[in-house]
Amino acid sequence: MSGGSSPFAQFLDLYFYVVLVAVVTSWMQLRPGNPIVHYSRMLTEPLLAPIRKLLPPMGGLDFSPLILLFLLRFIRGMV
Repeated sequence: MSGGSSPFAQFLDLYFYVVLVAVVTSWMQLRPGNPIVHYSRMLTEPLLAPIRKLLPPMGGLDFSPLILLFLLRFIRGMV
């Protein structure tokens, strides 16, 4: 496709950054009522929750966002 990337590829790029925002805000330990925390979790939890169920416990570390980011980049590379 010439002239730029497809709308789906753009969506994947945007969602990648939404996941990054969710990760960074979790490190910052902002209040759950913060709008950035609320909306980033609302947008990412539907995909992160199933990944968490598949991963074994890893000493309190949540690797589900990393898995999701890799999946998004993989899919993006195929589009």
